[in-house]
Amino acid sequence: MSPPTGYNSDTQMVAPVTHDDGIPMVTSSSPTAEHPPLTVDERVLPPNFYDDYLSDTAKRYLPSPIRKVIPLSRIPGILSVFAGLPAPETFPFQQLTMTVSHPDTANRHKSTTLSLEGDVLTDALQYSETGGIPRFVDWLCGLQERYHGRKPEGEGWTLSVGCGSQDVLSKAFTSLLDEGDSVLVEAPVYAGVIPIFALLKCHAAEVCTDASGILADDLEHVLQNWPKDKRRPKLLYTAPYGCNPTGASATLERRLKVLQLARKHNFLILEDDPYFYLYYGDTPRPPSYFQLEKEIAGPIGHVVRFDSFSKILSSGMRLGFVSGPTPIVNAINLVTSSSTLQPSSFSQAVAYSLLSHWGYDGFQQHVDHVAGVYRRKRDLFAAAMRRHLEGLAEWATPEAGMFVWFKLLLPPVPGSDEGDSEDVIVRRALKEKVLALPGTSFFTNGRTSAYVRASFSVLPEEQFDEAMRRLAAIVKDVREEAGRGTGSDLGVNVSRV
Repeated sequence: MSPPTGYNSDTQMVAPVTHDDGIPMVTSSSPTAEHPPLTVDERVLPPNFYDDYLSDTAKRYLPSPIRKVIPLSRIPGILSVFAGLPAPETFPFQQLTMTVSHPDTANRHKSTTLSLEGDVLTDALQYSETGGIPRFVDWLCGLQERYHGRKPEGEGWTLSVGCGSQDVLSKAFTSLLDEGDSVLVEAPVYAGVIPIFALLKCHAAEVCTDASGILADDLEHVLQNWPKDKRRPKLLYTAPYGCNPTGASATLERRLKVLQLARKHNFLILEDDPYFYLYYGDTPRPPSYFQLEKEIAGPIGHVVRFDSFSKILSSGMRLGFVSGPTPIVNAINLVTSSSTLQPSSFSQAVAYSLLSHWGYDGFQQHVDHVAGVYRRKRDLFAAAMRRHLEGLAEWATPEAGMFVWFKLLLPPVPGSDEGDSEDVIVRRALKEKVLALPGTSFFTNGRTSAYVRASFSVLPEEQFDEAMRRLAAIVKDVREEAGRGTGSDLGVNVSRV
């Protein structure tokens, strides 16, 4: 990889200094009269910076001759006979209506009927641009400006809609990782990415986490001790708010350190953030990595952000979007153009109709309502855990999302210093009709874990107590059985964290 040069900023400059394997590093530099602070557009990394980040697979994708011309058909007055679009008059839908709630909690009982007709209905029923219906994409760009202080103009990024954030996330990994590459991941990590890494035959290097998110010091340790004969990691995959499975939200201090390390070691941060709007902590929500890389002096272009409507509008609509450096998003779009072609026009049109009706202020009211619902569920679930699992488990109370990650205080199993939750959850708990996920599912090497992931999103609130009572009874049985076998007392009380 050729090192980028000449990108001064208020505190840092990308300089021609490389690791032994040729990956560029970022060295510190202070602004002077000769090198004044750069403007935002001068801090943006150039397109060729990403040439060596794109995978060989991404470079083999060819543009679709049809998909790339679709945007031209929207030019007023153009007479298009190029594409095999179905005749819209053959569609049997004349008008579509939907009844939606008022976005504000206090007025939730009020409803409005919206109609999809005219151009919006045409968009809903027809093929559209690979990266999304333009009016919907524009609305989403406005959303990124409102919540992250980012806009595409002059900042080197673009936005593309996908069939859920999992879709664009998978395509991003395909576009960035070759066989044998390494990706930095939080441990534990979202289970949905583990099969992708296996399919791509890449190495997942685990970084420790705790109740405050990723441990930046451990990330630094991993990078400083990276084997010289091994390709350095191209990217870090992180879920910074309400992480699945831990429920943890990274602190501002750790985010700043991670961003600093990304700039120093030139890895990309893949910020997977489906729970951003489900933050209900008592302190203000920390800024996203996408926001911080613009606010904190230094090169702009190390963050690729993934958002989702699954947790705030509907999971069945399958709508998510990626915001990131244009060359990377373009590569993702090439994968789309040869696979799913585009996200659902129908889902986009429905979402746009609702969101444009609400406006950004109404959207904020809605997500405040959603976060409030999850906070209430969190409080009730935590209360049930305290009543039944005190002394039987350890956990931290989440400030975002829909998950609690807790450690069952089980007797250690051979080869491990902790118990194994898999037998408890898969065999015993299921027999008692309690369903959760054992912690081993969230580690890339499938190692033994005493942890369990529980979700409080769907189970009726009046059943929280019974679920925890059943689980507590199972844990007590396991501990008593182990105690009888060893003659030890495993019934001691251990404080919850």
